[in-house]
Amino acid sequence: SFSVLLEISRILNTGLDMETLSICVRLCEQGINPEALSSVIKELRKATEALK
Repeated sequence: SFSVLLEISRILNTGLDMETLSICVRLCEQGINPEALSSVIKELRKATEALK
């Protein structure tokens, strides 16, 4: 269930909150490539850090 995914996410220290993880799961269920999604999230985090 989703609570298990959220706990795994926390254990892996992904930094994803419940809403963001939920969106990622829904995107993957709709056929988005998980590796591509991960790359986008990493790039967005880098861009956000660069703006600080």
